[in-house]
Amino acid sequence: MPAPYSPSVRRRRLSAELKRLRKEAGLTLLDAAKGAGMGKSNLSKIEQAESKTVPAKTLDRLLDLYKVTSPQTREALHALARDAQQRGWWSKYKEIFKEQALPDFEAEASLIRTFEAQMIPGLLQTPEYTEALLMGRRYTAPDTIKRKVEARMARREILHTFNPAKLRAVIDEAALRRVIGDPSTHLEQLKHLLHMAQLPNVDVQILPFSAGSHAALGAPFTILDFPDPLDLPIVYVETASDGLFLEDPDEVEQHSATFGDAQGSAMSTAHSARFITEVLNSLESYA
Repeated sequence: MPAPYSPSVRRRRLSAELKRLRKEAGLTLLDAAKGAGMGKSNLSKIEQAESKTVPAKTLDRLLDLYKVTSPQTREALHALARDAQQRGWWSKYKEIFKEQALPDFEAEASLIRTFEAQMIPGLLQTPEYTEALLMGRRYTAPDTIKRKVEARMARREILHTFNPAKLRAVIDEAALRRVIGDPSTHLEQLKHLLHMAQLPNVDVQILPFSAGSHAALGAPFTILDFPDPLDLPIVYVETASDGLFLEDPDEVEQHSATFGDAQGSAMSTAHSARFITEVLNSLESYA
């Protein structure tokens, strides 16, 4: 697989930079739009990363207006604009992923924190487990399920690159106990989870039933952090029909605090590995 790459992250970074430059120039959104000879709504879409492209001529007009004279800075921003128009590997699964999809942001995340209550997180699933999960939903054509399994397996590559993302997963005990597919599929999934937990960039913590009530009893969620400070963290919440991205700093902070509380209620990584092994042994004794 080619190096992880995210056009959406590039687009967000370009938007943040242009908004910062406008404010440093002391211009309102309306003044900047007039000065660049464009509509206020168009400039607003650029600054909100809602525009898929920023034409080179438009970018030059904005940089001239903001008095950006450094050739290096101008070229860097033009490079961001060009990169934002590229397509990531997931584009070949366009019928599976939406226009703004989770893999788009996972591709460049440096840290992924995820809480799951009922299933093993997608990045830690085996092909057979994923297939069994998908078959448990509304009827879907076998070819579509096959494509969805392939797409999810491709997502896992971010954990095995030269500079892999760090994954911190807190998993409710229910996900270990719920048998997805046949017993063999479930056993292999738990073995794979135990294997992944040994990777230096992966931490797996189990939140046992004995913890009782805890901060993350609501919906599962994922927090993605990026290496560049300009790329602010985002939260992803999966829904029945799609997925929801939350970018408001207060919402991100709230989910971050919730994840921290869940980690505090969960077992340590070493204790979690022993617990997974105990579950495995108990299941194998009945197999």
